[in-house]
Amino acid sequence: MRKLVLLALVGLGAQLVDGSLGMAYGVTSTTLLLAIGTNPAAASATVHLAEIGTTLVSGASHWKFGNVDWRVVAKIGIPGAVGAFAGATFLSGLSTETAEPVMSVILLTLGTYILVRFTVRGIRTDRLGKPLRKRFLGPLGLVAGFVDSTGGGGWGPVGTPAILASGRLEPRKTIGSIDTSEFLIAVAASVGFLIGIGSEGVDFAWVAALLIGGVIAAPIAAWLVRHIPPRVLGSAVGGIIILTNARTLLRSDWIGASDGVRWVFYAAIYALWAAALGYSIRRHLAERDPDPAAGEGDVPPAPDKAAAPSAT
Repeated sequence: MRKLVLLALVGLGAQLVDGSLGMAYGVTSTTLLLAIGTNPAAASATVHLAEIGTTLVSGASHWKFGNVDWRVVAKIGIPGAVGAFAGATFLSGLSTETAEPVMSVILLTLGTYILVRFTVRGIRTDRLGKPLRKRFLGPLGLVAGFVDSTGGGGWGPVGTPAILASGRLEPRKTIGSIDTSEFLIAVAASVGFLIGIGSEGVDFAWVAALLIGGVIAAPIAAWLVRHIPPRVLGSAVGGIIILTNARTLLRSDWIGASDGVRWVFYAAIYALWAAALGYSIRRHLAERDPDPAAGEGDVPPAPDKAAAPSAT
């Protein structure tokens, strides 16, 4: 019972992050399932089955708050579903010994990208209003869907930063559209896994726990997307993903690091993570208040009325 409650809380927290940042539900949940010894294909299948419900509720919530561009949903969601089905079929054919470190490498790469992308560059907004073309969204969806199935997450980490980096769609609509289109990816991946491995290794009580937590959080996250600074949240989530999957890799047969070596790596990751969070917070505050040196009591000088004739 304690494990189910923990999974529900993980689902709730992961969906709060996913719904407000446009990524990390699958990556966060799959990372936890791998950490407690779940078969990689079964872990990804469990998460995607839960996501059928969470993405449906999340999409409806984002639509209610006006966060969805349906043209983007169609252009990226359909090729994404094709990629997700292919990725599920591919992962189902790998042995557990091979799949676990492979998945951890994918998740570690995605976590690093999230941390660096949001910490260093923030969000671009100078191209808002320009159309997102199908020739960009189609291949992006195909790749993101494949990575999502094989990594147990990746639709948001691949899709959201790519669209944000284009600067053509405002952040809240980027996040809402990615979350809404993820329903198609969750359905396609789940079908692929059920064909590939059946229900073997899938604990439907775990699916229900993740689903319940995610469904509770979805409407809250859709509202929070207007209020939480994505830059800070991206740095926080990226660090969590890096730390957890570095632990899996260091303990795997691929590396087999000793306790002392592992703790040196953990300490380095913690230090870099803290530095990234601190930088993101400072940059967010600087962007929000570009002139922090100016006090509230400062009064601007009165305009010189004689400097120029008034326009008539």
